[in-house]
Amino acid sequence: MTCGADSTDGGTKKAGCGILISVIQKLEVFGSAIAGICSRSLVVPGKPLRWTVIANPKAGGFTINSRWKNHSRILAEALERAGKNPPRGDAAPSAAVLTAGENAGGTAFGAYGLVSTTGAGHAGEVVSALLNEAAGSGNKAVYLVITAGGDGTSLESLRVLFTAPESLRSRFIILRLPLGTGNDGADSPDLAKALDLLINPSQPEKTRGVQLSVSSTGRIWPDGKPLLAFNILSLGLDAFVTHMTNKMKGKLPGDSYKLWVDIAALLYDRLYKVGPLSVKGYDENGREVMNFTEKILLCAVGVSGHRTYGSMKKILPDERNVCAVKQMSLFRKLAIKGLFTTGGHASGPESIMGNAHRLEISGENPILAQMDGETVLLQKEDFPVVVELTAPVIKKLVPLP
Repeated sequence: MTCGADSTDGGTKKAGCGILISVIQKLEVFGSAIAGICSRSLVVPGKPLRWTVIANPKAGGFTINSRWKNHSRILAEALERAGKNPPRGDAAPSAAVLTAGENAGGTAFGAYGLVSTTGAGHAGEVVSALLNEAAGSGNKAVYLVITAGGDGTSLESLRVLFTAPESLRSRFIILRLPLGTGNDGADSPDLAKALDLLINPSQPEKTRGVQLSVSSTGRIWPDGKPLLAFNILSLGLDAFVTHMTNKMKGKLPGDSYKLWVDIAALLYDRLYKVGPLSVKGYDENGREVMNFTEKILLCAVGVSGHRTYGSMKKILPDERNVCAVKQMSLFRKLAIKGLFTTGGHASGPESIMGNAHRLEISGENPILAQMDGETVLLQKEDFPVVVELTAPVIKKLVPLP
């Protein structure tokens, strides 16, 4: 169909530049394409491969029609590229996802290896079911978990994998596709390049997390899970922005993260006292590499440098994985907030940049922390807190050198 006036055909509305289909139909199209790609994937050749797609039907990649139109084109092109690879008789959807897919959205979902999530925690439940399947007697397959959503979907999946026994975790590979509104934790912000990791020769490489530990005893954290991020863990103003964005998600039009950045510049100091934080940083060998006490507006620690958050805001624009930003006047906040999109803040007088494996942070005032978009309020009794890189434990796909 070419672009033109809207029309109808058999009850399905056709827009001028494409057919408007339901999210369920989009998921089926998506699942069918990924299944076709995985059945000819070059991932771990010579080993039995079981794939699972964990898709969030509320993710922007499915609900925003302009994005879906672009994604459907990329999927079709990727499927065509994958068609040049030989079919794999040892690749199939996992047994667990066949059942879960039928329960979630019809037999087609399970047949394609896709589970449509129904709410918070569901992605983690799917990964737990896969771990149980992998633990079965005589099961030697490699499990490929593909997340198709935003940072929340991938975080849930990764946290469950992180806490799994190494004997099982070592048989799992994660691929995070950029299908959400925020895709800072995706393995590539470009869907075509992410799919190429399935189509072209690639290799698994272990990735780290960032973990937050507190001093208080008996502290009960949300859902009992460790406080982990696999992109950026941070304290302060940006965690407040994340917290308010999460609370108002779906209630405000447009880019609500950007809106809350503007609001936070005006209100954050009135809601949270920005007191001094004492920060000591250490490298992997325990040598001190940072030591300062300042009134800190925010402190971000990445799994590595060259990391973004808040939909590609370049908080860690170079190889350094730590950024602390000093308190400043309202006028200065408004003047430089745009620099966080480009990474220009890194060279400003308010920024303290560095590399560290472990940070020990002491403070007196309540402060919000965020882990890949999930927030928690730290109280006075939680200090000092430790923000530390974990060992490399979860396998992801990277191109062959």
